[in-house]
Amino acid sequence: MPPAYYSAVWDIVRQIPAGRVMAYGQIATLLGTPRGAQGVGEAMFRSGDADVPWHRVINKKGEISLGGHPDRPHIQRELLEAEEVVFDARGRIDLRVYLWWPG
Repeated sequence: MPPAYYSAVWDIVRQIPAGRVMAYGQIATLLGTPRGAQGVGEAMFRSGDADVPWHRVINKKGEISLGGHPDRPHIQRELLEAEEVVFDARGRIDLRVYLWWPG
């Protein structure tokens, strides 16, 4: 993916309020690439900027994706729980409660 795509992803992710989440595919759809969830995931992995709340992006099942750094899923869950996001016994977030759409 080109750097401009990553920047567009990061711009959306910066808007997600604390305690809310967006799905990779949801962000891709907003950017006009509805089958581009993997590219959004790559952008999240590459976001070295502390002002990009990467932890607020999850998969369409309401789960934390396991790709990337081995400790990252644990860190992501801790960050979300610190924002009072609740996980069920299967490790899923209720998207009816926590899913956010811009605008």
